[in-house]
Amino acid sequence: MMDIKVRQILTQATQILALDEEQLLIDGVAVLLEQRLLQVNAQILEITSRYNVSSVEEMDQRYQDGTLSEIGSWKDFQRLDHLEYDRDQLHQLLDRTRSLRQAETEVVAAP
Repeated sequence: MMDIKVRQILTQATQILALDEEQLLIDGVAVLLEQRLLQVNAQILEITSRYNVSSVEEMDQRYQDGTLSEIGSWKDFQRLDHLEYDRDQLHQLLDRTRSLRQAETEVVAAP
């Protein structure tokens, strides 16, 4: 159940932005997902740049072939694995959100 204050903000936002409630929620979720994806990608880039790898799989391969020591890098490996999982989950949610946005656009544009 939605709090009365939240409901009031949502109602006011729909009026100001000239969107229906569903579209506002979909767009809001999409923006939050996109922002989180940017943060996750920045963290991934930080780790991959540090070890000159492109992915957790490449980092694992470097462990296996002995070109990267696990000492001092193991926590980053685990973090990168988690971040890549998060990135994939965010992409899936964004794709679903975009298809909802596209469906809403098509409904509005229909004659």
